[in-house]
Amino acid sequence: MFDAGLLLNAFITLMVTIDPVGLVPIFLGLTRDMTNMQRKSTAMAASVISYIILLAFALIGGSILEGLGISLGAFEIAGGILLFAIAFEMIFEKRSARKQKSVKTAVTKDHIHNIAAFPLAIPMIAGPGAISATILMASKNPGFIGTAVSCFVILISVIVCYGFMLLAHPIDRLLGETGRTILTRLFGVILAALAVQFVANGILALFHIA
Repeated sequence: MFDAGLLLNAFITLMVTIDPVGLVPIFLGLTRDMTNMQRKSTAMAASVISYIILLAFALIGGSILEGLGISLGAFEIAGGILLFAIAFEMIFEKRSARKQKSVKTAVTKDHIHNIAAFPLAIPMIAGPGAISATILMASKNPGFIGTAVSCFVILISVIVCYGFMLLAHPIDRLLGETGRTILTRLFGVILAALAVQFVANGILALFHIA
């Protein structure tokens, strides 16, 4: 029989690692020019992509990265660098360039899918920390029942993240244009700090520094 306490512990561990609350301001900053329907599509796409990624790691484990010769430390450093590039654009956005585009032409289906894949799905939801937690959870729960429970825990975790991303909708309505502009830059700074932390954690893991 599967231990319910172990299931709860795995869920809490994954939630703490993903941090869905911290996902809200990043989602709000990245989707500031989108309509409610476009935001919902982005949130759904990010949730589906991240679930598929975490599910793959739960089923296959660390053999994916090992087969490619990539350590989790290197994966975390790469994710941090890419996140910093996104943060830079959020902080130093060129208003004149943005005014030349309407929301309808700027926000395309490809744009929505791109944002959903990066940085929302990777590395914000299915990042190195979540991948590590998923691999660890799957290794501790072998067998058919253990694998099924691990997949269920991942599903619930992703649904929670989707719910938190939808909370950005009412927040956005309260802020207005000025509030969105200020918070976009503020969240860009936060995202930059998070990116630096990703790189630092990756370096520590890569060189086995305690």
